Amino acid sequence: MATDTLTSTTGASGASGIRRLLLDNGALTALIVLVIAMSALSGDFLTTDNLLNVGVQAAVTAILAFGVTFVIVSAGIDLSVGSVAALSATVLAWSATQHGVPVFLAVILAIATGIAAGLVNGFLIAYGKLPPFIATLAMLSVARGLSLVISQGSPIAFPDSVSHLGDTLGGWLPVPVLVMIVMGLIAAFILGRTYIGRSMYAIGGNEEAARLSGLRVSKQKLAIYALSGVFAAAAGIVLASRLSSAQPQAADGYELDAIAAVVIGGASLAGGTGKASGTLIGALILAVLRNGLNLLSVSAFWQQVVIGVVIALAVLLDTVRRKAGATPVGGTGVGGGGGGRGKQATTYALAAVVTVAIVGATSFLHNDSSTTSKPKLGLSLSTLNNPFFVQIRSGAQAEAKKLGLDLTVTDAQNDASQQANQLQNFTSSNYGAIIVNPVDSDAASNSVKAADKAKIPVIAVDRGVNKAAVDTLVASDNIAGGELAAKTVAEKLGGTGKIVILQGQAGTSAARERAEGFAKGLKAYPGIQVLAQQPADFDRTKGLDVMSNLLQAHPDVQGVIAANDEMALGAIKALGSKAGKSVSVVGFDGTPDGLTAVKQGTLYASVAQQPSQLGKIAVDNALRAAQGKKVETTVKVPVKVVTKENVAGFTG
Repeated sequence: MATDTLTSTTGASGASGIRRLLLDNGALTALIVLVIAMSALSGDFLTTDNLLNVGVQAAVTAILAFGVTFVIVSAGIDLSVGSVAALSATVLAWSATQHGVPVFLAVILAIATGIAAGLVNGFLIAYGKLPPFIATLAMLSVARGLSLVISQGSPIAFPDSVSHLGDTLGGWLPVPVLVMIVMGLIAAFILGRTYIGRSMYAIGGNEEAARLSGLRVSKQKLAIYALSGVFAAAAGIVLASRLSSAQPQAADGYELDAIAAVVIGGASLAGGTGKASGTLIGALILAVLRNGLNLLSVSAFWQQVVIGVVIALAVLLDTVRRKAGATPVGGTGVGGGGGGRGKQATTYALAAVVTVAIVGATSFLHNDSSTTSKPKLGLSLSTLNNPFFVQIRSGAQAEAKKLGLDLTVTDAQNDASQQANQLQNFTSSNYGAIIVNPVDSDAASNSVKAADKAKIPVIAVDRGVNKAAVDTLVASDNIAGGELAAKTVAEKLGGTGKIVILQGQAGTSAARERAEGFAKGLKAYPGIQVLAQQPADFDRTKGLDVMSNLLQAHPDVQGVIAANDEMALGAIKALGSKAGKSVSVVGFDGTPDGLTAVKQGTLYASVAQQPSQLGKIAVDNALRAAQGKKVETTVKVPVKVVTKENVAGFTG
């Protein structure tokens, strides 16, 4: 059998050799194909600015993924890295800006926070015998909760000296890319040149065998998860630097991207294989996908589908590679000699030459193509998982179609970092104007400044941008709307009664401003008693759950103020027959479902913002600004309290 294997190997044809080369370098092959495809499909992809954007957008995921590589190589998993990143950045900002701790010490505190979280994970897994999935899932919740507790749910300004990590060197080379490269080299050194790196491969290959050979597996696991915490803290600092603020909800879901990057890069979830270069390639694949799909105006919903398919294909390739007997990606026996490393370097160099040659050829497709006569506008919405913002998109798209404009709409999915990436893509593609509905008013500032520097007009819709100049703000007044909501429910109750307030997602500017309006409005009605205030994250299901819980403690509630219609509709479901009879519910936004509930009498009122008008007016002003015409600094779309009496005449 050994002879047969040897014979088939030595007698392999050139085609078999190419097949093996592709199997051994599946992630690199995929990256090359993606770069070539995106270059052919979009003339905006292959520009220096955009390629640097891809690097910046990959940086945080890559740094997180380097730490996760250690864990996965040792046959573990770490679901907490996104939350630990947010907590570390919050600790840095909180200690430096609010408590006067020197920035150097604040950075050390942030790194120590990451180490502490990693040590707790390692202790629970190594000594508490908890499965890694459960231990790190618990830390995910704990770290995110602590981040919200420390920040009180609001972003904290980042120290200027640390914020430079989000800048560029020489006006063109992004610092996050340099940090990513440095952290990648450190990860590669740890994996390939240190005792703990060899221990990771040994534990991942066969933990019991590693223990019997004298390895102190429990202590090694402590160190491995502590290293993951260090890299998570570094990623959190880089991310907060890009956003000029520590966002308590930052890096939400990034642990999945980090794991995906490691797996796409060729590591096995079974442990024993993986390397830093593969992880970097995996992170770049995700960044190229998102960047290219943004440039091609592919729906954010379809982007999630595509990325899921890519992850599945990566795991499938790993399975095929193993069955084919391909060389493992990383490991104790791979790349140990100079020949192995030389072969790998040759492969990468050859890949670079082939990529440059083919991409250079495809660039002629775009050099000869005529540019579109339609002005290109970009619209980045904070989320499309909310009817209010869907209506803004609908109003904007209808107006763009009417005016003959090319409008690209992206969904930031309530992720300030993802929105920063989208705005960078619009800027590097030299759009005529950009419309932004910020996830957070502070976090959008750096991206808007970059657009301003590129002389691209920026229109803010629904929410303003702090510390950056926009050409026009098209918005309703959230604070005034909050006051109206408070006044409406107070007058309905005759100036006296017991109410609860359902707040929006902690850390978002809309939630803060509406809560401020509620508080201001209720000051005029001392007879109104607020029994409880709880966040339900602008979500109908959470509104239902939170209201159900509050009813157990406060069955005598007489009124509800919700920071949007979705939460109000969830509260109505929890109230059942009480809604519209013994309990008056007031929502916010004037969404179609909300207005239907107003007609039915279950929702007493909605403070309607006319979102379709917001989208329409934003596009009109973006076109005027792109044409160099004068625009108003602020365009206020009036809010209106819609009740059963006037809902029939409301157009939205």
